[in-house]
Amino acid sequence: MHKMRLLLFIFLVLSSIHIDGQVLRLTCIDKRSGDLVSNVGITMSPFPGGDTIIYQVTWNGMSDYSLDKMNLGSTLNFEFRHAIYQTANIEFHYKERKDTIRLEVLLIPMRIQLSKEVIVKSVGVPDTVFGSKRLSVADFELQANGDIILLTYPKQLQKGSELLLYNGSETKSSVLLNDQALELKRDFRGNAHVICKEHVYGVYSDGDQIELGQIPKDYYFKYIEPIVDTNTSKIFFSDFSKIYPAFDYYVYDKLDSSYKSIVNIKDDLMMELYRSEYKWMDVRTKLWAKNKELETGIDAEIYIGANYFTQSIYYEEVYAPMFHRNDSIFIFNYPKDVLLIYDIEGKRLDSIPIYHHYQAKETGWRRNVLQDRVTGSIYATYEKDGSCYLGLMNIKTGEISEKVKLSFRYVDKIRVHNNYVYYIYRPFESIQKKFLYKEKLPYQFKGVEKTYGTKISIDTGK
Repeated sequence: MHKMRLLLFIFLVLSSIHIDGQVLRLTCIDKRSGDLVSNVGITMSPFPGGDTIIYQVTWNGMSDYSLDKMNLGSTLNFEFRHAIYQTANIEFHYKERKDTIRLEVLLIPMRIQLSKEVIVKSVGVPDTVFGSKRLSVADFELQANGDIILLTYPKQLQKGSELLLYNGSETKSSVLLNDQALELKRDFRGNAHVICKEHVYGVYSDGDQIELGQIPKDYYFKYIEPIVDTNTSKIFFSDFSKIYPAFDYYVYDKLDSSYKSIVNIKDDLMMELYRSEYKWMDVRTKLWAKNKELETGIDAEIYIGANYFTQSIYYEEVYAPMFHRNDSIFIFNYPKDVLLIYDIEGKRLDSIPIYHHYQAKETGWRRNVLQDRVTGSIYATYEKDGSCYLGLMNIKTGEISEKVKLSFRYVDKIRVHNNYVYYIYRPFESIQKKFLYKEKLPYQFKGVEKTYGTKISIDTGK
């Protein structure tokens, strides 16, 4: 009887080992910066139990392989390939059984390391666009007719703010805001909106006077903000949410009321962490999430992720901006390291690898890509040692042609308009208010035709 119990125990142990599985987790790391390297092509040979070669791509720097069919003492060969890293080869010797064996692979930068950065300076000195002894500039929006809408405040933005219509030399009109202002936002038609704590206000101007029209906050965030851009008959919009690590871009045809998804954007690592938060919740919270799932049909894991993981320091919003120029749509899918180009019907024309966002600790890359709405040129922003750089984007190669260094350090609210860069700045340890400045960029790009779709109306269903 004792022997039978012993055999049963051994059987259960072996069974549990087989069920749990043996996993080899490879993590690709930039040797210089310590960052995880995504989209590395890994070739493994031989496959356990045969001669097959396996190829797969890392997501967020990691790739898993099952070792269930592999015997102790066996060897696997791995080759790591990436466009901007030197090819690496390693041998893995399977010496002991563990649930998860972790192996870090250090990749040496190649293209970025060998290429010299081209830094140019802006033309001339910064020009003060608006300055006041009484008011500081918190935000601004440039209008098509040359006017500037300024969100200003005398002491603190939260305790009183003013909206100004400024033509470059004088204030044409001003309005006091009774609500707690947060920021200015531009919609798909080029119109400015003041986002406040309680309400949203549309900003209207007849050329000399500025007026505000209150818009229901839920209406604005549901029907206006999701629209990225338009042309004569098409509306391009997304279902992006700050509290979910994936979203889709869509195109809506006003003529036949049809719409389709252009591309799905997802950060794989954030999604895994987002959903795994459910595992560590207490029973009471899990029960609440399950009840919400029964009510709405949305997974309990999503409720937990949205309410808890998004509040942690590890959560990062998905960043994949879209831009419209002439008859093409450009989507910078940074989670997948690719620039996607579409026509106005939503048909993919090209996909270009992009790596200018790699080694962010060294280059100072910021998740802030800008478009000059007049010329259509696109810039990536960088900040290093307090200095700001605008990287001119070559949309044919996905590379940064050169970087323009701005004159002042620690600037804020950067915009590019008609070959000029605008920003807010106040000298360090100065009693000066925050002024609005502009600098001439060393480019002479011509303007492109842009249709904002002002004739398109949106049916709210009311």
